[in-house]
Amino acid sequence: MNRSEGADEAPFRLKPGPLLVAVGLSIAVVFGAGALSMLAARILRIPTPQQSLVDWVFMQHTFMLLLGLLAIAILKFRIAPADYGLHWPRGRTYIGPAVLISAAFGVLMWLVDYAPEFVAHTFAHAGWPPGYPLHSDSVWRWLAFEVYVGPTEEIPTRALLVTYLAVAMPGKAHIGRFTMDWAGIIVAIIFALLHATSFFVVSWPLALGQQIYAFSIAVLYAYWLEKSQSIVAPMLGHSVSDCVEFLLVLACLHAY
Repeated sequence: MNRSEGADEAPFRLKPGPLLVAVGLSIAVVFGAGALSMLAARILRIPTPQQSLVDWVFMQHTFMLLLGLLAIAILKFRIAPADYGLHWPRGRTYIGPAVLISAAFGVLMWLVDYAPEFVAHTFAHAGWPPGYPLHSDSVWRWLAFEVYVGPTEEIPTRALLVTYLAVAMPGKAHIGRFTMDWAGIIVAIIFALLHATSFFVVSWPLALGQQIYAFSIAVLYAYWLEKSQSIVAPMLGHSVSDCVEFLLVLACLHAY
């Protein structure tokens, strides 16, 4: 079944049941992956976040990917048969726009997250994420992780949640001359709220800026998924935006 089949004619109705399923799946994937990673760290003696953050987040995102694929297999077989986009695009790929627009978003993310501290010459001491030592091995491992983020977050989020909600709650949103499934916008809200913990660790203007760009780029990821019928463009776009911001951060640190 095609994700958008019949969706143009279907009036959108917000349904509590599928919405709760989507929220529950997102929580289960994120927190389940964290719990499994902590368990694996204890049993297999893999480094904890305090010992090596980059090793731990690699493992945590691997579990996110596995849990997402498991949920897709269950939904596709039993609950919501659909094309979840786990293949190369069969028509227009949207890879070009995804790479270019996501690179611009990477710059925007850096501006929101770090530009004020860089201008004030407090960059090296303000808001720098832990676990980013500057020796070459760690830098390359973190850069590899920023690439890894694309598939390990987009498959459990866009491929899983957007496709499920597009089947369970069909209906189109009209944004100017663009149309897309409401499912993509709803999941973008969920995606942004999963990052809302930043309100507890950074100033509210910064956290609000992060919510705005997280929601905006998540809508784009969902749009590319829907139009290309593939997760490839969202995965590449996600990796590009994160890599661009990371490289800008490194450049700024080297400038001090």
